[in-house]
Amino acid sequence: MNIVILTGAGISAESGLSTFTGTDGLWNGYRIEDVCTPDALERNPDAVCAFYDERKADAASAEPNSAHKALTELERFWQDANKGDFLLVTQNVDDLHERGGSRNIHHMHGLLNSAFCMECGWQGPRHGRLEGNRECPACEREALRPDIVLFGEAPRHLRQIEAALKQCDLFVAIGTSGTVYPAAGFVEIAKANGAETHRFDIYLPLGSERFDKCHVGAAGKTVSAWMNELITQSGSI
Repeated sequence: MNIVILTGAGISAESGLSTFTGTDGLWNGYRIEDVCTPDALERNPDAVCAFYDERKADAASAEPNSAHKALTELERFWQDANKGDFLLVTQNVDDLHERGGSRNIHHMHGLLNSAFCMECGWQGPRHGRLEGNRECPACEREALRPDIVLFGEAPRHLRQIEAALKQCDLFVAIGTSGTVYPAAGFVEIAKANGAETHRFDIYLPLGSERFDKCHVGAAGKTVSAWMNELITQSGSI
């Protein structure tokens, strides 16, 4: 049985990281158009870098929670027992999944601990601040930017993700609003190809009827309980 799991801000919120609501065009007191768009990057790259430097510091001080660790346990069991393919897709830009032990993962929206050069295309790890320190290690020009998908830019790894969705038998969405495309359409791709679909959230948001089963409650508890049940069932097959 092939599994694709999609995670959103809700899973990191249980580790203390802020979610993006978008209801008033603000994110942690910042206007989206000032810090999260290609135009903002062109107008004031240091302001954009400073904003993501703050997000990076917040993420560095957070710890993976039990939901992150449950997904790691499920991935290891699935691979060690040769149960099928396992892919974790996240809309989050923090590294909590990796620090929790996840390995087969695609970050649709980039990573806080990475940068790339707008001049030469260099891309690599960057754990320190970018504000005022944007010199590329390859071409030495002041052209580094956060390795983040800004509003209006295309999400990453879509070809690989869609291929996995078409082959999966189980699709699970955890802590994601289900309103932002293309991720909001993943459940339809999976269902169209016969997959069973599950949703985990602290409440039942709009669009929940598209899923075969919804699990309501904190992800740390609901995901762990579901993972244990799935492993138990799979181990007896």
